[in-house]
Amino acid sequence: MPTLDRQDDVFVLDLGDDENRFHPDWLASANAALDEVEKAQGPRALVTTATGKFYSNGLDLDWLFGHADQYEDYAAEVHALFARTLSLPMVTVAALQGHTFAAGAMFSLAHDFRVMRADRGYWCLPEADIDIPFTPGMSALIQSRLTPRTAHEAMVTARRYGGEDALAAGLVDHAVAEDAVRTTALELAKAQAGKAGPTLGTIKSRMYGPVLETLAAREKPLG
Repeated sequence: MPTLDRQDDVFVLDLGDDENRFHPDWLASANAALDEVEKAQGPRALVTTATGKFYSNGLDLDWLFGHADQYEDYAAEVHALFARTLSLPMVTVAALQGHTFAAGAMFSLAHDFRVMRADRGYWCLPEADIDIPFTPGMSALIQSRLTPRTAHEAMVTARRYGGEDALAAGLVDHAVAEDAVRTTALELAKAQAGKAGPTLGTIKSRMYGPVLETLAAREKPLG
């Protein structure tokens, strides 16, 4: 489950030590941590990372298939997490120390910057391979954060990008050694902590207004 720590002006949200899928309890814990981050005053920034082989594997499909009647509510909660992260009034950095797949990859795109391990681990949108279409909100998020060429390749081919390939494609901003992922992310976040506040929140909300509106819309994601 997610846990929150603080290092000077930087909050560090560790997503967990397993596949870090978006189970409803996981979502509740992540949102509780973000509540604490948003209530803080003064300079601050956010780094999300994880412990182990995965950053996040995205949707909890086992839970979802067992609770099909709750699908729309669940999708709305996932969309809300994307929207909240995308518009947080502070700089956010995703430190991708492990595999980052599907909705986990989309969550990383909701951050301002991404740092990925260069030598191992993949960033991937596998929906075309697992026969689950992107929701309109997911599509809007992905296409707002990537170039058209990269978004097309990532979404249509389900390509698995290693760190260096992800950097070349613009999926991440830095590809570094394993032991430098978190420290690089912390340095990036700390350097921008002074920008936190309503002005930055307004800039982000206006920049991504159409995406936020699409994420907020209620719809049947798999229809």
